[in-house]
Amino acid sequence: MLLAVSGLAQTGAMRSVYIAPMPGGFDQYLAGQITREHLMTVVADPKIADTVITDRLNDTFEAMLAKLHPHQDELKAEENLHHSFQKTGSQGTLFLVDAKSRQVIWSDYEKPMRNPSGSRLNKAAERVVKKMQAALSK
Repeated sequence: MLLAVSGLAQTGAMRSVYIAPMPGGFDQYLAGQITREHLMTVVADPKIADTVITDRLNDTFEAMLAKLHPHQDELKAEENLHHSFQKTGSQGTLFLVDAKSRQVIWSDYEKPMRNPSGSRLNKAAERVVKKMQAALSK
């Protein structure tokens, strides 16, 4: 796994990221922090993203990726698709997923907040991005 992350960081393959909507607007704080650190280019259109950050690996997420970047075997009808992820709700884990290969190339756990405030969300985004930056620079 570290080799895959390291290779992506060195080749510049991770140029852009789409951040899926998250509870409490955490996606906005992540976007701001990633932009401030110049880690990746945050894009608003998932069609042009090389990677996606999400807090949910579920059928809805897989269907979005299948629509954006269909594999040859997925050009069949939607009901014939096999979805491997069954997670239904956010439990505090974030995933950085390669949009085309659908490989999870990095993940992190950030304890969900009961009463998220702007400053707490911002601090959490700072922690997540620092960890991501450290992993991608290896």
